[in-house]
Amino acid sequence: MDAQFQQVDFGPLKQFLDNDDVTDISYSNGGQVWIKTLSKGVYRVENTGIDNTLIEKIAFQCANTMGKSFNMANPFLDAESAELRLNFVHDSIARNGVALLVRKTPAKIRLVKEKIIEDDYIRLDIHDFLMKCVEGHCNILVSGETGSGKTEFIKYLAAHTKENEKIITIEDTLELHLDKIFPTRDIVAMKTNNIASYSDVLVTCMRQNPRWILLSEVRSAEAVMAVRNSISSGHNILSTIHADKAESIPNRLYSLLESNIDLEQFLRSIHRYVQLGVHVKGYYSKEKQKFHREISEVVEFYVTEDNIPKSNILYKKTPDGKITLHNPTKYLLGYLESQGLIMQPDILVKEQFKSQDEYKVDNSNNLDIANIPKQNQSANQTVASPQPINPQTISNINGPITQNNIQPQNITSKINQPQNQIPNTKIINPSNQTFNNQINNGQLNQQPNQINQNSFRQVPINNQSIPTQIYINPNNNQ
Repeated sequence: MDAQFQQVDFGPLKQFLDNDDVTDISYSNGGQVWIKTLSKGVYRVENTGIDNTLIEKIAFQCANTMGKSFNMANPFLDAESAELRLNFVHDSIARNGVALLVRKTPAKIRLVKEKIIEDDYIRLDIHDFLMKCVEGHCNILVSGETGSGKTEFIKYLAAHTKENEKIITIEDTLELHLDKIFPTRDIVAMKTNNIASYSDVLVTCMRQNPRWILLSEVRSAEAVMAVRNSISSGHNILSTIHADKAESIPNRLYSLLESNIDLEQFLRSIHRYVQLGVHVKGYYSKEKQKFHREISEVVEFYVTEDNIPKSNILYKKTPDGKITLHNPTKYLLGYLESQGLIMQPDILVKEQFKSQDEYKVDNSNNLDIANIPKQNQSANQTVASPQPINPQTISNINGPITQNNIQPQNITSKINQPQNQIPNTKIINPSNQTFNNQINNGQLNQQPNQINQNSFRQVPINNQSIPTQIYINPNNNQ
């Protein structure tokens, strides 16, 4: 139990306050108790023994502890300590009975790398990417719905900042507790109130010379201007905001403003100084049969050379499980480089090297392939494996060529057939008149080896030396 509320008798409510799995407790509607846990999400508990009388008793005790009043004249009561935040609404306003919401904010970091990877809270590559961005002093805004775990993730990111970098937290309600989590670090925890506004605290914050400024949540125009002034002055910021997706964070910031600042000018400033937006989603998973939180989107913001604000979805997971990944742009890589961190351009999507399944055919022999269709003359075309040659089509191709075994009419008839009927066969028409005369005079019988070399050549196909059969048409004198 929190030391500040040790004198308060919480009664049956104490069992939920002592349970580390419980994050929120809601009492309303004359006796209904709803709790939110890390494992099961939101559900109603029955027969708790908690009623209006007990809640009013707790409210009066908390009011005395805080030095405040809780009655019809003061129907709202906020009571907070190091690890508890309580909000009461008097039954003069809540007509169906006094209402209470308890938010537990323990001074510890609930997220552990091994556990969140195992529970599919975040992908390993996205986790390591974000850790590098924190190391490279990127300004990061985390969006999500109420209770999705935005503050817990900000605390996890802040835990990975360097030991010698000063941190100042600015909150209107204490939730981060980084000064208690890291008591040996240079951390200043500031809290706004009716006397010290965000602007007042921010001016003092700048004079404290911090490296990191952490806003627990951006929920007002004053907080938006604090974010803008912080990042534009060269400080780094981690903060949360309510938004439906990370990509809409700049527009959500603009919607919180109460002034007539030009939209395009404002968006350019946010896209220029806020490097990343991260969206945390919490929902009941039917697959896992429990309440599940996950990082569902990571977006990069940047401004082009033409001064146009744009965004780049680095990671996105849709409800059906579809994953989208893109590498960071040159703008983020350039920013990290200016901070002394070199990031690989393909850190998220590795460059794919296509397998070389096409090979060039060696035409160094200067064979005439005029009869081969043009679409088959591509140097990078994949050549099919040779098929067995019909023995009736060619005879004695590896033996001595004589006048008897040369049958011009048969060969000519085969040449006139379509090319695809003679697999892996090239037709050449020697233009050398001397060569034709030698054939007609029968002189080629004296040089069988030379003819074999010209008639049977090794052509590399698909990295293998495949024999290519060559027909010679002695009747063509062209």
